[in-house]
Amino acid sequence: MRVTRVPARFPRVTRHAAAVVLAALVGAGLVGVNAQPASATPPGIPSKATAQSQLNSLTVATQGSTSGYSRDLFPHWITISGSCNTREQVLKRDGTSVVVDSSCSATSGRWYSPYDGATWTAASDVDIDHVVPLAEAWRSGANSWTTSRRQSFANDLTRPQLIAVTDNVNQSKGDQDPSTWQPPLSSYRCTYSKMWITVKYNWGLTLQTSEKSALQSMLNTCSS
Repeated sequence: MRVTRVPARFPRVTRHAAAVVLAALVGAGLVGVNAQPASATPPGIPSKATAQSQLNSLTVATQGSTSGYSRDLFPHWITISGSCNTREQVLKRDGTSVVVDSSCSATSGRWYSPYDGATWTAASDVDIDHVVPLAEAWRSGANSWTTSRRQSFANDLTRPQLIAVTDNVNQSKGDQDPSTWQPPLSSYRCTYSKMWITVKYNWGLTLQTSEKSALQSMLNTCSS
């Protein structure tokens, strides 16, 4: 059965609700989706064993304050190649059949959001999520970084820190950690935990007790 994108004239909350219902139906095997997930996924997702080792070595600390935080302190999106910035690079990487114009803006394509199982055909319906949100990074140690290091973090294409997902789902996540927000599609929570853990590990960020407990529970659902 072909999945038809809800027309843009409906409010975004309505489109998101439809996406959540669709994800539930797909998960139950009641709806077939003819669009396969993109072949490209964020790089550097570790194995369960590696993620467990990294989680064990992360420093547990009381969460810091957002005092002084601003997204402007994490400059993004920056030019990556030619006229393409970080957002456009991720859209091309995570999408299928993506066509861009002379300014590198995606004019067509198909994007599968692994957070909720929805598929979109307009780039405007897709956000690039910072797996570890910028404000969360600030509270976990990035407040002491240089602007240059924060820029590198906000535009990290080497690790699984950036991923194309449904815009409303990304907005509902905000700056929450896994103790209060996890992907609606439960089958992706294993992968999400591995992504979150390795980003924090590689960037030397701390985590709080409740966050570590949630990550451990998510990691326990992984088979490998």
